[in-house]
Amino acid sequence: MAETVLITGGAGFIGRQVTAELLRRGNKVRVLDCLLEQVHGGGTRPESLDAEAELIVADVRDGDAVSRALDGVDSVVHLAAEVGVGQSMYEVERYTSTNDVGTAVLFERLIDKPVRRVVTASSMSIYGEGLYRNEDGEFVENAERGTVRDGQKIWDPLDEQGRPLSPVATPEWKRPSLASIYALNKYVQERTTHIMGAPYGIESVCLRLFNVYGPGQALSNPYTGVLAIFASRLLNGQQPMIFEDGEQRRDFVHVSDVARAFADALVLPAASGKTFNIGSGEDRSVTEVAQALARAMGRNAVEPEIVGKARIGDIRHCFCDTTLAAEQLGFRATQDFEQGLAELADWVQLQTAEDRVSQARAELEARGLVA
Repeated sequence: MAETVLITGGAGFIGRQVTAELLRRGNKVRVLDCLLEQVHGGGTRPESLDAEAELIVADVRDGDAVSRALDGVDSVVHLAAEVGVGQSMYEVERYTSTNDVGTAVLFERLIDKPVRRVVTASSMSIYGEGLYRNEDGEFVENAERGTVRDGQKIWDPLDEQGRPLSPVATPEWKRPSLASIYALNKYVQERTTHIMGAPYGIESVCLRLFNVYGPGQALSNPYTGVLAIFASRLLNGQQPMIFEDGEQRRDFVHVSDVARAFADALVLPAASGKTFNIGSGEDRSVTEVAQALARAMGRNAVEPEIVGKARIGDIRHCFCDTTLAAEQLGFRATQDFEQGLAELADWVQLQTAEDRVSQARAELEARGLVA
């Protein structure tokens, strides 16, 4: 049944895709977005936001604006958030205010204007390190990274006996390990959604997104997704900058698959009250991804710069166990990674981007957040 859906943060990269998907399914969409300069540049309505969507330009912390946006709404997709692990470690008040207080404002207004269901965007960052196995075949949830041994940096976690651990796909049952303010914020958003839903008769769903990529990312935002950061560097003739040794492994999922997951999570009865991983189920090293994007953009000769330093709050390996989403949401990512990269590369070639990555790195280093 078609509904009127409010999407907070709906003018952003993921929000625009969710908007288009919901409109395709016959819904009406209202977007609440402050059009943050760091993300949207000039602060005007993005051309790629579907013209059928109503746009309210306001901050999610503005209770009166949120209340107006909820008029006549049947369900909510809550995407509004400051994003980026690194920046969250020094703009603590800004991140916590937008992410945690903004979510609190939304649910406080929902008390008087309840909806059928809220689907909130969470993040794989809440896991901290992903799940590992030790040499005895036992799961290790609380893996901690090494630092220095015999004068050499130890990037990978070790067990208590100093033995190497093997990363495995991370399921929803792994306990959170909150290694950054951003991770803490996303976990608060998750818990707020589930805590506030049941008492007020609102169904709640949270989606823990892994590394989302695709056309439409904010290329000039140095704290956005890693593929957009790499694309901005390559577009400007610069080497992609990779922290550590580049062998850290991640799961990259196309934004079209993510949009489908949100649309399904809004309606499927089995999703109510639950939290799901949303990823591709495939893991790749960050170096592999940077090299593949360079090939897709026709810049094969541009090798990534391996920094050899780690950012505070970063984790080594985390990739997605998709079992629960497949079983209960019927969700499986369908976008081929190489095809998705080619699509991203074609889009990037038509864009202009200000490369702010070196500036962002300098800001982190000046605060002692790179070691």
